Amino acid sequence: MHMAHQNQRRKRKHNGVAAIFLTPYFAFFIVFSIVPIFYGLYVSFHKWTLAGKEGFVGLDNYLYAIKDPDFWASLGHTGYFVLLSTPLLILVPFALSLILDAKLKGRTFLRTVYFMPNILSVSVISFVWIFILRSDGLLNTILRDIGILGQEQELFWLDEPRLAWISIVLITTWWTQGFNMIMFLTGLQDIPADQYEAATIDGANAWKRLFYITLPAMRDLVILITVLTVIASSKVFSQVFLVTHGGPANETRTMIQYIYETGFRSNELGLSTAMSFMFFVMLIVVSFLQFKFFNRKSDRGE
Repeated sequence: MHMAHQNQRRKRKHNGVAAIFLTPYFAFFIVFSIVPIFYGLYVSFHKWTLAGKEGFVGLDNYLYAIKDPDFWASLGHTGYFVLLSTPLLILVPFALSLILDAKLKGRTFLRTVYFMPNILSVSVISFVWIFILRSDGLLNTILRDIGILGQEQELFWLDEPRLAWISIVLITTWWTQGFNMIMFLTGLQDIPADQYEAATIDGANAWKRLFYITLPAMRDLVILITVLTVIASSKVFSQVFLVTHGGPANETRTMIQYIYETGFRSNELGLSTAMSFMFFVMLIVVSFLQFKFFNRKSDRGE
């Protein structure tokens, strides 16, 4: 009885210490996340400008967004970016993590080099790539020097829609792949080395070890990174806004940029908030469908 009483006291003490450390986090989470969400929902049902609330409009903001062709065009641009960027933001970091996991000299230096762009601000990244990609910039100069382009020929990387999308995807991949790379590298290092040793003794080459040991062991991590990458790519804004300004002719304007322009340029905060909630619900649905898809494949043993 005395031992049980001591265990209960120790458990209450540990719970009390945990509560002390968790309380500030939950306080900030409630004040800066939960409260703004419900306040934003309240705003979305009103005619609201930078000057303040002007009146209750019910579902009018949502109905207007549904009928707005620019809303759906921006959503389409966002989906297009997600489809282009997600495979690269999975494959490139995974390939780099395989290189870094190998027993190579200078691995620490390479990790620093590969991850370094991730710590730079979006304004710095955008400025550097604008210098590289403008018509008289570094990339076209290199392409002319090696003979791919003629001396008088130019590629307008930021002024032609197809090339602008390629540029944005490459910028984003170069800038953000470091985070996924570190996650993949952590997953690789958690795989027991004796599995690879046994497979090598049995005659398995590098490709067989990759497909029969590495990928199955990292399946859950790949699913998680894929879902997080889709969500992150769906929220693309800063690099597009700074590099192409949504142009040419709004061909690269994404959903977040359109929400921003609706709220702060058109002075329709209620409408932009309604669009935000619609987009939020869409992201939840897409994430749910991804998990359902991956779980169904898992149940089938694929």
